[in-house]
Amino acid sequence: MPRRPLLSSFSILFLFGLMLLAGGEQAQGSGTEAENVRMFVFWGEGCPHCDEQKPFLRELEQRYSDLEIREFEVFRTNAHHQLFIALALAHDIEPGSVPTVFVGGRAYVGDGPQIRREMEQTIRQEIATLRGTDRAMDPAHAGPEARGIADRRNDNEIDIPLIGTIDLGVQPLVVTTLLIAFIDGLNPCSLWVLTLLLGLVIHSGSRGRIALVGITFLATTALVYGAFIAGVFSVLSFILYLTWVQWLVAAFALTFGLVNIKDYFWFKTGPSFTIADSQKPGIYQGMRKLLNPQLAGFGLFFATIVMASGIALVELPCTAGFPVIWSGIVADRGVTGTTFLMLLAIYLLIYLLIELVVFFAALITLRMGKFQESHGRNLKLVGGMIMVALALVLVLDPNLMNDVGATLMLFIGAIGLALLIMGVHQRVAGRTRT
Repeated sequence: MPRRPLLSSFSILFLFGLMLLAGGEQAQGSGTEAENVRMFVFWGEGCPHCDEQKPFLRELEQRYSDLEIREFEVFRTNAHHQLFIALALAHDIEPGSVPTVFVGGRAYVGDGPQIRREMEQTIRQEIATLRGTDRAMDPAHAGPEARGIADRRNDNEIDIPLIGTIDLGVQPLVVTTLLIAFIDGLNPCSLWVLTLLLGLVIHSGSRGRIALVGITFLATTALVYGAFIAGVFSVLSFILYLTWVQWLVAAFALTFGLVNIKDYFWFKTGPSFTIADSQKPGIYQGMRKLLNPQLAGFGLFFATIVMASGIALVELPCTAGFPVIWSGIVADRGVTGTTFLMLLAIYLLIYLLIELVVFFAALITLRMGKFQESHGRNLKLVGGMIMVALALVLVLDPNLMNDVGATLMLFIGAIGLALLIMGVHQRVAGRTRT
């Protein structure tokens, strides 16, 4: 992700020169610094994203003769730490994650299709400025390899009216986001709270009151949930290059999945990611306050926000599994900026889809069915099976999530297995009763 520096480009280049001279490096020629655009790449031995980026860097060297790439390893040696720290501070970023690339007064942390496009655009701009011409920015004046890359980049992008340019390179992530968010939206904790809330408010007989409370509740919980996911993503995108962190995410997903599967067979026995019984009286009390007929307008709106915020925080231990898994997958792809915000918006919209259906059904019919414990156990089994499947993929072959067909088969297989377990379990339970 590019960051703007605190210092000017001239100051940064001056800093480069001082530190390189202090390190004993010699310039190849007196005019080299003025004749080439320099890129400083900091990488680490054993960093998978660094290894994936290297072929792209070699392509850049071949395509742009005016580009000089200098690479510094920072895991096995501390010889380049001071340079890394100085450049990171000058660009207003934290020195830590790799790969980190400095070029044209910008810093790029991580790797991914969007980062590579922005990085190459910066290189082309710097070369154009260096040569005093815009020819370097025009693919028509580039060599055949550069034109081929530009053509492939354009083929991966489509313009949609009212939406803008969509990068087809993130298509697998969109599919993964849709699937995970939909399953996450079937979370029994959030559905139980919503049905309980609407069931109480429906007794007022006022569609206006139901609409105000329901919309405010859903919007507030979505904002809190979105802030939580964004926070998890920020942390993981900063440290996910560490192998043990990737294993930790997989272990987290496996733990959540196994506990949810356990809840299908032995609900509330042993560890469980659900709303504790001790917290339910407080939830009931907060909801009953919304039934006060004297509470209306802004007062009702504000009271709903306060109640929804508190409930959303209480629900997090029950709903945190899929957001952590999704954030790990997205961070592993090097997604940043507007692409992440787009994916997050899709996630929240799909996550709320089931609850929106429940809400509008209650608003239209003024009726609300009761959310049964059996419903929650079934949903936990489905969610648990998918979490376990995703955990295994994160460990065995994370690149499998780049294949839309494989992703769909993974979810279909996990859901099918969950339905098979339900059928067998119900048949065995029926025989036991008789």
